[in-house]
Amino acid sequence: MKFRKANWLAVFCCGLGLVLMGCNDQSDQSTKTFDETAHEDKHMDEHDHAHEHPSEGPHHGSLIELGKEAYHGELVHDEKSGSITVYVLDGAAKKSVPIKAESILVNVKHDGKGDQFSLTAAPEESDPMGQSSRFVIKEKTLGDLLHGEGTTARLVLEIDGKSYTGDIAAHDHDHDHDHGHAEGEKHAH
Repeated sequence: MKFRKANWLAVFCCGLGLVLMGCNDQSDQSTKTFDETAHEDKHMDEHDHAHEHPSEGPHHGSLIELGKEAYHGELVHDEKSGSITVYVLDGAAKKSVPIKAESILVNVKHDGKGDQFSLTAAPEESDPMGQSSRFVIKEKTLGDLLHGEGTTARLVLEIDGKSYTGDIAAHDHDHDHDHGHAEGEKHAH
């Protein structure tokens, strides 16, 4: 009798072991070939790169997201001249997008009040007639406000009949350092 119980116990344990091994759902990972795994890794890398967000624009300015990345504005502040330039860029923040506008606006809230600044079209040579991808203002006050604590600023413009608004990030700036820029070189903000 003892021999029979031991046999049944052994058969039961082996059967249970086989059932448990069959329930382990790692088969999809272990049966992939090296090429399939490499392809998946490459696809994931491409997917990740497609969603990278640039930290600065082609003119080394700070980026302003417009319409859930449908477009971008790039703000460049030349502190020496006091000018602020905004470039209108595509969704990838790489190529200029000329728009039919004579000006665009920057709305600033500070010290409990608001100010509005109009940047005038300054078309680049490659912009079609009657359109501009570059807008400029020479206004020291705006530059100072963009550096001020507690200041919020928004870019407002129209592209193809649709209004876009984007938050301009606050700019921390340490005037005691040159940040590696040559004297007179434009400083991006």
